[in-house]
Amino acid sequence: MNFEKTTEKESHYNHLEKMSVNEIITYINKEDKTVPLAVEEAISQIEALITQVIKRLKSGGRLFYIGAGTSGRLGILDASECPPTFGVPNDLVIGLIAGGDNAIRKAVENAEDSLTQGWKDLQDYHISSNDIVIGIAASGTTPYVIGALKKCNETGIITGCITCNKNSPLSLEAKYPIEVVVGPEFLTGSSRMKAGTAQKLVLNMITTTAMIQLGRVKGNKMIDMQLSNSKLVDRGVKMIMTELNITEEEASQLLEIHKSVRKSILNGRK
Repeated sequence: MNFEKTTEKESHYNHLEKMSVNEIITYINKEDKTVPLAVEEAISQIEALITQVIKRLKSGGRLFYIGAGTSGRLGILDASECPPTFGVPNDLVIGLIAGGDNAIRKAVENAEDSLTQGWKDLQDYHISSNDIVIGIAASGTTPYVIGALKKCNETGIITGCITCNKNSPLSLEAKYPIEVVVGPEFLTGSSRMKAGTAQKLVLNMITTTAMIQLGRVKGNKMIDMQLSNSKLVDRGVKMIMTELNITEEEASQLLEIHKSVRKSILNGRK
């Protein structure tokens, strides 16, 4: 199969330093508009991987994201949003980044170049064939991610990936690849732009769909969200009011007692 690293190809634009602010942001926006269409082209691949994620989570397994740089940070972002949004345990969806937690804020030199460290990082979580691992790499060539997926495959762990190049080494290693080909970046090689946006859109799909299928949503509401601030408490009260057709005062009292939107609704019905 032919592999062309389109994420590294020359930008369609040149002499960026001579552009006005309006020109720069207009062209960036023009490029960004193409990303959802590229995601649409990969819907069947996305569905196939999500189906496997749901199976693993329903059977008691965990979802791991593993990546380097921007890709790793996006995985950690998505994983960290699951507990407050859906009320799931902190260790149900786990994001790992080359270089460890220090790399979330600062680039760690050469961290992504190891073929063995990714698997070592997964082993720290006692990973097993009950789990599923999704490698995230815009280029599809990151050794840290490829090495981790290779070992997962050898030990019977289901693997997927999110990449922005067709037929990349990572795609060929993953059992369930997702390839969102966004083409050259506005700023040549800056895959934090369109590629990063594409990865975030796919990650939104993966966890949102999985959590809906796991029963963590009622109607279109985050019924199991953590009530960690006043804004979310107010939102929870409104959910209870709507669901039970009661006053704000009654809904607030239920939430005060049960500390959970779901429990408040269940007990309110009784």
